Amino acid sequence: MTAFNATRRRFLIGTGAVGAGALLSSCVTQSPSASGGKSGGPVTLQSNLSSPQAKTAMQQIVAAFDKRGDTKAQLNTVASETFRTQLPTYLTSANPPDAYTWYPGSVAESYAKKDLLLELDDIWTKPELAGYSDALKKLCTSASSGKKVFVPTSYYWWGMFYRKSNFAKWGVQEPKTWDEFLDLCDKLKSKGVAPIGLGAGGDTPWVASAWFDYLNIRVNGATYHRELLAGKHRFDDPEVRKVFDKWDEARPYFDPNGTAIPFQDATTALLQGRTGMMLIGTFFADAAPKDALGDLDFFQFPIIDPKMPVAEEAPTDGYFASARTGRADGVKELLRYLATAESQELYIKSSSGTVLPTHPDAKDAGTPLVAKGRKLVESAAEITQFFNRDSSDALQPTADTALVHYLAKPKEIGSILTTWQRSAQKIWSQ
Repeated sequence: MTAFNATRRRFLIGTGAVGAGALLSSCVTQSPSASGGKSGGPVTLQSNLSSPQAKTAMQQIVAAFDKRGDTKAQLNTVASETFRTQLPTYLTSANPPDAYTWYPGSVAESYAKKDLLLELDDIWTKPELAGYSDALKKLCTSASSGKKVFVPTSYYWWGMFYRKSNFAKWGVQEPKTWDEFLDLCDKLKSKGVAPIGLGAGGDTPWVASAWFDYLNIRVNGATYHRELLAGKHRFDDPEVRKVFDKWDEARPYFDPNGTAIPFQDATTALLQGRTGMMLIGTFFADAAPKDALGDLDFFQFPIIDPKMPVAEEAPTDGYFASARTGRADGVKELLRYLATAESQELYIKSSSGTVLPTHPDAKDAGTPLVAKGRKLVESAAEITQFFNRDSSDALQPTADTALVHYLAKPKEIGSILTTWQRSAQKIWSQ
């Protein structure tokens, strides 16, 4: 992957976007189109957007699509973690759902290599997608076949989120440097507040990977981080040990319940003021009460090495389809609609409004929070996505095990990293 010197905004609108697609990793590979392409019944859309506001937004999008023509869609909403574990089963079943919410990158690549994803080249020439940037076209094109198999519809950012009213009540301000961040943690702890929420318990241990990602890109840089996840470095390298040396400085400030509760409960604790802040993506706001949205704010994950090019995590989301669908024509009609500015603006209006649209003509929510998030991403020198998106779903469990173990028994970090490398090597060698 190359360095990303263009701004994120240019990445999305196509100005100065050369090479950006390579940075965010290629999309999935080609799979054969379903034979025939026509079958009766509605197009089934399997969605992992199960939080209340996101689910409502998806229902409204499907209702709007159904009013447009003869093709109808049926929305099946599945709990996010259930969806993640069941996706391979969906795609390999004899009668799979037709289309899916998901994302581009190495995770989807693994499905396409098994000929499980529908080729979408033809709809990328249609008006709904013709104006998408060259970088997004590259992002959704198979590196090996040159075929497009994904439709991107939004992206979002990660940050250290907090409630403005709580920071005001506690008399604290946003930090910029690592030392200022630790000072903030000290102040919150002195007030009886658990400074840092986590939510790596239950079925969401992957949340801890955000801390590994950010510490690694702040300490070793985005290039090293991506190479590590691709197997070009070892998890027991001295550079990785430095990541945990830095994590050790913040670990005493984590919520003691951080590995016992899932992120949904951790965000509730944040909203209720039982924790001070939390490293999380904007998707968490879809489960927040509407009246709390205006009180949410975030700050950039603190800079550790000022000489290191600043990278931020900004994952892209969208849709792919099953190669085994018997309704290929209807699926493509639905995906074309999802790619429109109308559909993306409807989602933003009906949900928490904290995502940014990929269509060049679509308007975001325009709130101060969104404007701040857009600025964060646009100012980044490089963009990463998230641990499993930059590696694979198969590698994610190795991170879950290693990081939860570290948080429970930090003094065992040497053996933890040795075991992590051994587990990762088995995945890379497959």
